[in-house]
Amino acid sequence: MNHETELEVRTPAHFKALAHPFRHRLLFALGSGPATISQLATGLGAAKGTVAHHLKVLTEAGMVRTAHTRQVRGGTEQYHERAFRRLTGETGDAGATTALFGAVAEELAGDPDPLLHLRHLRLTPAQAERLRSTLDTLVGEAEEAGPDQPRYGVLVSLYRRPDRPS
Repeated sequence: MNHETELEVRTPAHFKALAHPFRHRLLFALGSGPATISQLATGLGAAKGTVAHHLKVLTEAGMVRTAHTRQVRGGTEQYHERAFRRLTGETGDAGATTALFGAVAEELAGDPDPLLHLRHLRLTPAQAERLRSTLDTLVGEAEEAGPDQPRYGVLVSLYRRPDRPS
C-alpha cells in the first residue's frame, strides 16, 4: 500500500461504501495489511460470503484493491488491501457517520479501558482552525511501531455544533 495516499470522500460510491458499519470494520482490519477473504472472515467472526459482498462494494468505490495473488490448490487466492492510508473530506452524510460510529463502538467494546472524550467548547474561528491543525498534525505524524506491536485505533473529530437556543 502507498502509505502516503489520502482518499477524499466525495462520490456517491464512497458514501454508499461507508454507510455500513461492517465495511468500516473491514477497512479497520485491512489497516493491518493485506488479507484474504478467509483471513478477514476469521478475524471478524463473519461468513466468507458476507466479507466478499462488502469487499466488492469497497472495491467498486475504489477504497479496496487487490494487493497480490497467490496460487493455491483450487485456484488463485487474492489478498486485499486498503487503497488509502487515510480518509479525508466532508462526510456530512448522516448514514455514513452513523455507520462509522457503530463500527467504532464495536471496536471500543473490545477495549477494557478506552480513552474517549466529548467536550463542547466555545472557540473563535481562529482557535478552531488552530485546534484542527494541531490535531491533524498530531495524528498524521504519529510514528508506527513494528508489526509485532499491538494496534490502536485513533478517532479524532472537530465539528461545529449547530446554533441552538440556550
